[in-house]
Amino acid sequence: MSLENIYADLHIHIGRDINNRPVKITGAKSLTLTNVLIEASRNKGVDLIGIIDCHAPGVQAEIKQLLETNEAVELADGGIRFESVTLILGAEIEIYDHSCGGPIHVLCYFPFIKTMEVFTEWLATRMTNINLSSQRIYATAKELQYKVKELGGLFIPAHVFTPFKSLYGKGVISTLSEVLDADLIDAIELGLSADTKMADSIQELHNYTFLTNSDAHSLLKIAREYQSMLVNEVTFKELYWALHQIEGRRVLANFGMHPQLGKYYTTVCKHCLAESTQDQYCLTCGKQGVVKGVSTRIKELANASDIPKKRPPYNYQVPLEYLSGLGKKTFEKLLNRFGTEMQIIHQTSEEELAEVVKPSIAKQIIQMRKGILQIQAGGGGKYGRVN
Repeated sequence: MSLENIYADLHIHIGRDINNRPVKITGAKSLTLTNVLIEASRNKGVDLIGIIDCHAPGVQAEIKQLLETNEAVELADGGIRFESVTLILGAEIEIYDHSCGGPIHVLCYFPFIKTMEVFTEWLATRMTNINLSSQRIYATAKELQYKVKELGGLFIPAHVFTPFKSLYGKGVISTLSEVLDADLIDAIELGLSADTKMADSIQELHNYTFLTNSDAHSLLKIAREYQSMLVNEVTFKELYWALHQIEGRRVLANFGMHPQLGKYYTTVCKHCLAESTQDQYCLTCGKQGVVKGVSTRIKELANASDIPKKRPPYNYQVPLEYLSGLGKKTFEKLLNRFGTEMQIIHQTSEEELAEVVKPSIAKQIIQMRKGILQIQAGGGGKYGRVN
């Protein structure tokens, strides 16, 4: 048996459904299911994507249309194959029961369209608007976990450290077992402002595979964070095996933006964006409204004395759009020459790049590949930037 290295981004939203109705309110109108599949397959070069608004009936209708016209095919081991990419059917759900102390987001994935339809029927009786993304479920966190597992799904807490709508970020709980059944978690999604080293300072997370996903709200943002995986085939079953390290399947590496590029890395005042060490009032402008950064929150939770020896490497990257001088036309030249973003980012030599773009841009891409770009930290809802 020969295992292959694939690229996966498992957190992508839908902006509009097949009837042009909004799904993710903050998502781009161009972010339709078909457009996401085309972008991932032809431009990004990603092999496996998780679309986490597939619980919406309008999104399911578009999937069925692709299946009926033979533009896509459902795989025996789970997943929907479109051109060179496999779609994993997912849903992002907001939980707010008495144990959470605030809303938290989780990701649920299922192997087949029929399974997702059953999940939608169950959700519809516990949710105000089944047609929208990231809606609150009127059930406990564990009830949701039990339903996902009953249907053969995957359950993954989303962007677990961000200040809003995350497991640890609200600052109310100190252990995940206060809210969730720890044995029914398949992986942990880190989010844009954390990396492996930061997360591994928390002992209870050592047992889980870490994921780095884009949380894309536009086509451009797909695969701004992703992972490489070793699998036999690009299917739901193989994804499950990779998350649980079964028979050689595993996550090989995480590729994510440096945590300081995330918009919630530092603790800052939401009014003047000055860095702060206070919980309530800003020392610079005096106003109330300090947003606790991910780095601060993780330091509060840190309790591990060691780091797991077999943890995959976390490689710092930024999307190509972050690079100075790399505009839309230049980006199109690179795609026309080298095919996909994954090819440009991981495979193409500096000499080959310099045949298409300025040497300074080629050098930046190689520096990005090596994780040595200089950055300025973000916070309070403002992204960091590459210097």
